[in-house]
Amino acid sequence: MAKESSNGDQHTITRPPPTPSPLRFSKFFQVIAVDNYFTGSKDNLKKWIGHPRFELIRHDVTQPLLVEVDQIYHLACPASPIFYKYNPVKTIKTNVIGTLNMLGLAKRVGARILLTSTSEVYGDPLEHPQKEEYWGNVNPIGVRSCYDEGKRVAETLMFDYHRQHGIEIRIARIFNTYGPRMNIDDGRVVSNFIAQAIRGESLTVQAPGTQTRSFCYVSDMVDGLIRLMGGDHTGPINIGNPGEFTMMELAETVKELVDPTVQVKIVENTPDDPRQRKPDIAKAKGLLGWEPKITLREGLPLMEDDFRQRLAVPKKQNN
Repeated sequence: MAKESSNGDQHTITRPPPTPSPLRFSKFFQVIAVDNYFTGSKDNLKKWIGHPRFELIRHDVTQPLLVEVDQIYHLACPASPIFYKYNPVKTIKTNVIGTLNMLGLAKRVGARILLTSTSEVYGDPLEHPQKEEYWGNVNPIGVRSCYDEGKRVAETLMFDYHRQHGIEIRIARIFNTYGPRMNIDDGRVVSNFIAQAIRGESLTVQAPGTQTRSFCYVSDMVDGLIRLMGGDHTGPINIGNPGEFTMMELAETVKELVDPTVQVKIVENTPDDPRQRKPDIAKAKGLLGWEPKITLREGLPLMEDDFRQRLAVPKKQNN
């Protein structure tokens, strides 16, 4: 199996037992992680380096990869606007050429491949909440298009290889995910707010502050991906937490939990920022038996603890 990191640069390759249970087979895997470190970090994997069933390869998926694998988790792509706007051509190459290379690998070795697509394929949605049948409202020439349209093309390639070559595919449309070991300054809203609050800075909410997102804790997300890979359904299937929060509500929650003394400041928004985002997870519930367990108020303190350790900022005694 091959996988890319949650930060977007890594693949993982695993060998399950002959008849794996989707929730219990991870201990039998041999894992090959592939990362070019464009947004990822070796520190995220340091606990596994030296493990007899783990191998780490520095490699860019826009180049062919020659390994023997049974499953491919294709998570490669910068997911933060800061990174994918910094190098939009690299981003779309990862989505298109990288996906072609991973599908070519799956075809050569007969592997099942899972693509982590994104809620961004829905664009600025005219349907709320978003169901998998919704085709989206995406600007094809905007500053976010390298990511939005890149993932849409990746989904197209997955289904074309499935129909033409019989490749076993799985597609997850993942919604905003957060948790420990995220890049501290990657520009995504949860990490931004927590880092700002820990540093005692103002929380910068992009105008108007009423736009909504749904936040899924990383362990719930991983559980959903494993269930999808181990099940019988190609997808696309939404994997995300249907709890919906405005950006102002998120800022106030982070302020309350991390540092009630910080200020909240409205700043200019970026182009094509979706106004609403909320997954309909009926398919995930019905087909995978999956739904998130960790609430936002439970997950944020776990992320705060990790950020404080890496920033070397202890918690105030009166917090």
